[in-house]
This record gives sequence, structure tokens and C-alpha cells, in this order.
Amino acid sequence: GRRGEESFPPPSLPTRTLSHMSGLVEEDDVSLPSDSEDEENVEEAVEEEKVTDLSDTKVVTKYLEAARIANLALSTVAAQCQEGRPILELIQIGEQVITKSLDKIYNKKEDGEVVKKGIAFPVCVSVNERICNYSPLTSEADSCPPLTAGDMVKIDLGCHVDGYIACAAHTLIVGSAPTLPAPECGDVAKACHDAMLVAAATIKPGAKNTDVTAAIAKVADAYGVKFIATVRSHQMKQFVIDGTKEIALCPPDVEAGEERVQEQEFEANEVYCIDVAMSTGEGKGREGEDRTTVFKRNVDVSYRLKMKASKEVINAVNKAHETMPFSLRTLGDERTAKMGITECVNHKLVTPYPVFNERAGAYVAHFKTTVLLMPSGTTKKVTGLGCPEYFVSEKALDDENATLLREVEEAEAKRKAKAAKKKKKK
Repeated sequence: GRRGEESFPPPSLPTRTLSHMSGLVEEDDVSLPSDSEDEENVEEAVEEEKVTDLSDTKVVTKYLEAARIANLALSTVAAQCQEGRPILELIQIGEQVITKSLDKIYNKKEDGEVVKKGIAFPVCVSVNERICNYSPLTSEADSCPPLTAGDMVKIDLGCHVDGYIACAAHTLIVGSAPTLPAPECGDVAKACHDAMLVAAATIKPGAKNTDVTAAIAKVADAYGVKFIATVRSHQMKQFVIDGTKEIALCPPDVEAGEERVQEQEFEANEVYCIDVAMSTGEGKGREGEDRTTVFKRNVDVSYRLKMKASKEVINAVNKAHETMPFSLRTLGDERTAKMGITECVNHKLVTPYPVFNERAGAYVAHFKTTVLLMPSGTTKKVTGLGCPEYFVSEKALDDENATLLREVEEAEAKRKAKAAKKKKKK
């Protein structure tokens, strides 16, 4: 009825995604056994509940497909980061790579339902002291100058197949033969990429999130740079980009209002987004003058919206994006979107992702990867590009972490050699 439309309940997700989040499915959507059915039928109904973690090889395949497309989009945008290129044009290239690649896969129904696919995090291109989340509206894109040689660019994006998410971020310098604007630029990029690799190597079943925070602290100290304290790494589940298990880049300053992170243990079959941002500045992200254009629906919040524009916005979000972060630019008329989003934010129907900035003149690096904690106990890093070779530093990683990364490289080389040998035999 009318009340249901105006209250804007959370978007309904496929019944086969029941296990990922409570409170999203109405009773009518789920076929429960009646009292007259015997115990055998009840057990059968329980067994039929969809497995949504890495213990199911089909789920692993969907993560890998999402990762393949995320990596393709990331490498394509990186290659197009040339002098004179408008930022919005780069973002649109990334979006096209993701959507066109997704159009080619999983086009048959599963369990009678269409497999949902799409952008899981909007393509963002943040330049110089901008840290993250910059994705301008078409109507405001001209206010941001095109790329120039020497710009330090951070690309961030995500893709999902059936709600299984792969995220990635990369940092580069614009120019055909890039030269570093300053030595600290190499320090922060190398530190950020190494910290991401150390975190990925430290995450394994039985380890704790505090182990990761302690390990990467040594990386920041070795290179003499600081983490952006507001950036956190999260567990991801089907249709959930920021699960309850999270990893702080550095111990939170609770007295300054930073949110405390509960100690958590990693388990097999989990998936994590390792998100690392570092700076030569103070390590504090600030909101600047840029409009916030990236938001995410809070699926557990309902409110009866008053404005027509707000209702149009939330309906468009529920239909096209559901639980995934989105850009206002994708909601149709930008004027309506700008008007309508304010009421949605004020009543916590959506969470904003502001554009964070460091102080002017600071160098910022951002790298992100998705890791799968496989049933075998191994950790599989599935997204992200290598650190560009022009990022050099006279500083070196601490001995413990240097040994850890060397062991990871050696194990990866052995795995590739074994796979190549197996392929040759075929």
C-alpha cells in the first residue's frame, strides 16, 4: 500500500541470499515447512539453504570473475591516465569496462532468478592531496582541471557478480616517462604498496586483526610516513561491502573520537578488502569543498520521506544499487539527485562517502586488494596491480616484513611454475 511506498523499506534481495544479512526478507518470500511436515522435510529445507562462502566452488568462481573484471577496469583506466585527460572521462571509461564485461557473463538464471551483476564501488579518480571518493557529477566536472604531468593519481573501484564483490585501488604518476616530484613521493607509494602486501600475507585463519595492525605499523615506521587513520579494511560477504569484522591501519585514537575496533579472529572461507592509504602529511583525512557524490543505502533503516525528489532518489537506489555504494551521477537527473539525497542522508537512509583530503602539498598513496581465505588455509590475493617501477625509495622495509614478503614471492613463483608445467603437459 501507500504507506509501504513512502516508508521505503530495505530493498528485497533474492531469497537465495538469505544467509548474508538478517532482516531483509519478508516472511512471504520464504517457504517454511508447515507443522504437518515430517522431520525429514525440515532437514531437507535446511540443507537447501544457499551456501554463500568460499566452501562452495561456484562462489569462488564468482569472486574470481569479479576480480578479473575489476583488474581489467583498473589497468585500463591506469593506462588512460595521460596528460590532458579529464577526470570524468577516465571514470566513464572504467564504468564502461565493468558494465560491458559483466554483460558477457552469467546471463542464465540460477535457481529461477536472474544473477545480479554491477559496479560494487563507483569508479573514483582522486588527484594529489585528494585521498579518495572523488567522482564528480557531469554538471560539475568542468570545475576539476584535467590531468597534468607529475600528478599523483589514485584510482579506486569495485565490481560484483551475484553480490560477490572484488575491490581494487592503484596509485600512479601522470606522464610518459614519470619522474617523482619529490623523494617522499616514492617513500609513501612504496610504503603503501608494501603495507597492503604485508596485510594480505598476515591475514590467515587463526590470526587476529590486531596482528595486521601491528605488522603494518612497522612498514609506516620504516618509510617515515603515516597511515590515513579514517581508512579501514573490512570483511566482505555476499551483497555486503563493509562487514562487521574490520582492520584498523593504526590503533584508533578513541579520545579524539575515532571508533574503537573490536579484536576479531580470521577464519577460513572469509573474504577481505585490504584498503591502505598513506600520506607524507599528518595522516588525517579532511572534508574539503568537493561535493559528496558517493553514498550507500543503509538497508536496516526505514523512514517516510516527504519530498518527491527524495522518494525518486531512494526508489532509484533500491532498484539499481540495493546495498552497493553508488554515485549520484548514475541516478538519472542530477538536479533531482542533488535535491533528493539531502533528506535521505538526514534520516540515515544512506551513508555518505565524503571526498577526503590531506593538507596541500602532501603526497598521498592508495592501494587496495581483495583477498580470499581459501578452505585449504591459503590466502589468495585476487585484485590489484603491481607498484609502478618509478616509485623508488632509499628507505627499506624492516627485516621481519621483508622476509615475509620474500617468502610470499617465492611461494607465488613456485605456484606459477607448477601451473605452467601442468599446462604444458596438457
